[in-house]
Amino acid sequence: MSENIKHISDASFEADVLKSERPVLVDFWAEWCAPCKAIAPILEEVSKEYEGKLQIVKMDVDSNQVIPTKFGIRGIPTLVLFKNGVAAAEKVGVMGKAQLTAFIDSNI
Repeated sequence: MSENIKHISDASFEADVLKSERPVLVDFWAEWCAPCKAIAPILEEVSKEYEGKLQIVKMDVDSNQVIPTKFGIRGIPTLVLFKNGVAAAEKVGVMGKAQLTAFIDSNI
């Protein structure tokens, strides 16, 4: 597991995401999801580059169903960027590093 990417749950979502001092990128994923595994190393790289500016967290949609349902997560991987406790932007599906950093930069 990464030192920069935190695994969160329905129970920790409010503290880890909604009450965070800095923007939080939530990766909604599942163990069986091949595209989710494909984006994981890209998220790892990006988490190091944005350290101190952005927190990246992962939420397993199989183990945690309350929060994904609340935010209407239907496909995975879905990345949702939260700022000041509000979902500010969303991207569904795998993307390359350039696409991911462009998405982050345009929203933080």
